[in-house]
Amino acid sequence: MSEIKVKERGRELIVNPLVTCQPFGAMFATLGINRALPIVHGSQGCSTFVRYSLNRHFREPAEIAVTSLHEDAAVFGGRSNLINGVKNLVKRFKPDLVGIVTTCSSEIIGDDVEGFMGVAESELREELGENFETRIIYISTPSFVENHFRGYGNAIRAFVDGLADEKRDQNGKLNIIPGIVNPGDIREIKHIIKLMGLDSIILTDTSDPFDSPLRPSATARMPFYPKGGTGVSEIEDSSNSLGTISMTMYGADAADSLQKRFDVPSEHCMPLGVKNTDEFLRTIMRLADADVKDEVLDERGLLIDSMADLSSRYLFGRTAAVYGDPDMVAGISRFLCELGMVPRYVCTGTDHPAFRDAMKTVASESMEHVNLMPDSDRGNP
Repeated sequence: MSEIKVKERGRELIVNPLVTCQPFGAMFATLGINRALPIVHGSQGCSTFVRYSLNRHFREPAEIAVTSLHEDAAVFGGRSNLINGVKNLVKRFKPDLVGIVTTCSSEIIGDDVEGFMGVAESELREELGENFETRIIYISTPSFVENHFRGYGNAIRAFVDGLADEKRDQNGKLNIIPGIVNPGDIREIKHIIKLMGLDSIILTDTSDPFDSPLRPSATARMPFYPKGGTGVSEIEDSSNSLGTISMTMYGADAADSLQKRFDVPSEHCMPLGVKNTDEFLRTIMRLADADVKDEVLDERGLLIDSMADLSSRYLFGRTAAVYGDPDMVAGISRFLCELGMVPRYVCTGTDHPAFRDAMKTVASESMEHVNLMPDSDRGNP
């Protein structure tokens, strides 16, 4: 009889960190713009980690440039790195937009990023003349404070402030700030809005850039820029929309900016779960003066039927632990309550007043006590 051998195995899970630095969120938001490139004003590692994380999660390429600051930049600054980096991007790749994303190093040494950006634009106009059409946006994301959610919010605010044009006739569209979600989530939101007979401007649309179709061709090369994404002209037109719905609590700054500057009404709602989605539809009805179509009611009915079949037999009374980004965690936790489950432990990487308010609603609808663990996983990812 052979001897039983026990082999100790180490941790072999790959887990997305609950919280990482601001530049991550800003780069993610920039990649949701059609023909846009983020350039990170920092060291090579500041872009490498984000590229690796996005590649690992979405299994899609993420093109991110970097100014490659070294030790000498701490003394002399990164002026030449940034100016030359932006000029090289514009000349070689002809993007519609370049988003300059700062990091801890460039923020600490006090680089005048806006001034450097002005120099780069001036030199590009001299060299390219009318062929220079790239919009350059500065996004301040000091990575030694707060988190990637804040970086995402700062980026959306920077795009709205830098691109939204003067008020003209209403375009009949709704602005949607989706937050850091997966491609399928954005496609479902666009599907719902289309069923309502409306159109939308997604600020910004990462669905196609991070879920591109694999269509090899014997005659054509793979394009450098992925299909899809929000056009610069759409962001310019966001000032003329019927309203703005932010699905993330960190999109409030951009929504408030559009409201104050262009009188575009703003609301916050994460359509995850039945009650939250109902509120999302009521918000659309209020902002766009639209009616809910039968197709939407049919899809809601199918969900309710599935929930009734599942919750009574398999899910009622079961406990669960939920962790992730605050908007998703609050929505999933409420949906679990709707299924008759108990979100026993709820963990997220930040602590935001809107998140606590959302979790108070969840706790009031839960059958048992909910253990809230905000501001967790603050170590190195």
